[in-house]
Amino acid sequence: MSKFWRVFSHEYARHVLRKRFIFALVSMPLFISVIMAISIFSAVTQTNFSPIGYIDHSGFLANPIYPPETQGMLERTVKLIAYPDEASARQALEANKIQAYYVLATDYLETARADLVFVKEPDNEVQNQFITFLTTNILTNQPAAVRDRIASGNSITIQSLDGSQRMSESDWFNILVPILSGVLFFIVILTSGGYLLQAVVEEKENRTIEIVVTSVSPGQLMAGKIAGNISVGLTQLLVWILFLLVGILIGRNTIDWVQRIQIQPSYLVLMALTLLPTFVMIAALMAAIGSMVTEMREAQQISGLFTLPVMIPYWFTAAIMTNPNGPLAIGLSYFPLTAPVTLVLRAGFTQIPTGQLVINLLVLAAAAVVSVWLAARTFHMGMLNYGKRLSWRQVFGKSTPTL
Repeated sequence: MSKFWRVFSHEYARHVLRKRFIFALVSMPLFISVIMAISIFSAVTQTNFSPIGYIDHSGFLANPIYPPETQGMLERTVKLIAYPDEASARQALEANKIQAYYVLATDYLETARADLVFVKEPDNEVQNQFITFLTTNILTNQPAAVRDRIASGNSITIQSLDGSQRMSESDWFNILVPILSGVLFFIVILTSGGYLLQAVVEEKENRTIEIVVTSVSPGQLMAGKIAGNISVGLTQLLVWILFLLVGILIGRNTIDWVQRIQIQPSYLVLMALTLLPTFVMIAALMAAIGSMVTEMREAQQISGLFTLPVMIPYWFTAAIMTNPNGPLAIGLSYFPLTAPVTLVLRAGFTQIPTGQLVINLLVLAAAAVVSVWLAARTFHMGMLNYGKRLSWRQVFGKSTPTL
């Protein structure tokens, strides 16, 4: 057992301490942070929050109710200034004291006719604030329930048949959660599996493996390598999740839609239960490929046969979103290579039946066990076949060379 831990610690340290891994670890969070910072800066600097003027010929704004002032980084209340006539409003516009002004018609309450005068058209956010101001004053004498309902406007809500999943059109970011989770899943799995593939092929090419197996059994060596590289992938995933959580905590104080992000604990549990056997399965398959081939280029070509199916569910994202418990989604959930991303997508839009979920996870676990067995067998048969490619017929044949 001590030899297993030595192999494990060696494999983990050799990848985690590399500059390439550290760069990959921090580059994605930093890249996303820079993109978000640029977007926020662009939104803040390009939106003109100068005052808006208005002339009310209808008279219903004789005693207006102004919205409470907010001066946040992304959300600011535009000051509204009443003018007695258009001449004074135009004079203020030409003096750059206001960015635009509205002229409400005499029969505004009947026709809702209003003219907007400007040099440069105000942003939609500014115009929406004035519309909200008008709506609030029009509904002043209405009951609170009526005011809130009219002010909220139309809202389309999608709900699963069992009522377990509910999503409105304003929660568009919650639709992205399962999609982005699957992408993150895919990147981390392939990254950790790629490290193991490269390690096995390199050691086989430089014949280091022949020296190592003199002091450790093939089973311990392969188990340590798989566990070490899985830990590398988990480290990468945990660091990215930590950056994400920090970003959400910061965003909750400044960005409205971030406050409405909802990730159910059961969804995180499902991701963990799906992640672990998938990590083992992909890592073991990569190790098996590395044991069969003689050079890295050939290994990368063959590994595509196992990694490409992981992305197949994204080809059918629309079908899975609209019918997450349909035949296509269920079928992809039972195939080990497509199951991880499919389950993550389905769980984001519906409640997966417990029976199906248990079977799916058992299939993944069985695939992981078979993959480890395959990796051990190919490694055992091919570690001393220097310069020779191991065929699938040899792997699944009855004869095993004696070392």
